[in-house]
Amino acid sequence: MKCKDNIHTKAPVVILVRPQLAQNIGMVARSMMNCGLSELRLVKPKQSHLSDEAVSASSGAQMILKQAEIFNTLEDALADIHYSFATTARVRDMQKPVLNPEKASLKTKSFLKKDKKVAFVFGPERTGLENEDLILANAIISVDLNPVHSSLNLAQAVLLIGWSWWQSKNRTEKDKKISSIATQKELDNFLIFFEKELDKSGYFQWPEKRLRMLQNMRNIFTRNELTSSEIKTLYRMVKKLCERKN
Repeated sequence: MKCKDNIHTKAPVVILVRPQLAQNIGMVARSMMNCGLSELRLVKPKQSHLSDEAVSASSGAQMILKQAEIFNTLEDALADIHYSFATTARVRDMQKPVLNPEKASLKTKSFLKKDKKVAFVFGPERTGLENEDLILANAIISVDLNPVHSSLNLAQAVLLIGWSWWQSKNRTEKDKKISSIATQKELDNFLIFFEKELDKSGYFQWPEKRLRMLQNMRNIFTRNELTSSEIKTLYRMVKKLCERKN
């Protein structure tokens, strides 16, 4: 199987957030190739994905490395994505849907059939994704492993979830009706607008609670799979309320 044969195939995007070692990026490319995944995005990598170490570790998946895109922030990497899954071993207190790889893959399949872009997001090797990263995702993928030792290295995690996706391509399912799901950028623009209007109204009375309140607000909107039309409706509703106050 050659990577160039898969470049235009409908498949989820793999996003690595702040990966630390070039060798690991190369091994991720190899895992992606095994599972028919071809689009790799890197957020602030510590080492070059085109280094000799990365290319050697990719074991024939150089095309994925060559076509990988670099971003400064996870927000930028998700801008055109309609639905994203964050991968973490610690669900923490995030109020988001938590799916196993199989259910996440089936959900991904239904989105892709509707020409929606989906991303699997993976964190740094040592720490995994931070809360600030998890907030941006629509849902969480959690793998049920031995609780005594549940950590996976980066390439293993990509391979496990990628394999589940590859298997799901051959399964039949009843697709959920997915209308025009909003992109991450559309949602971000609305939340920025909403935050400004809340500021004007004096909603954030306790500065020390502001960050937590904003996180809760984002979680409310990201977990509900809002459509572009719904985002526009929210815009109009907030604008009308603000006009009445003025």
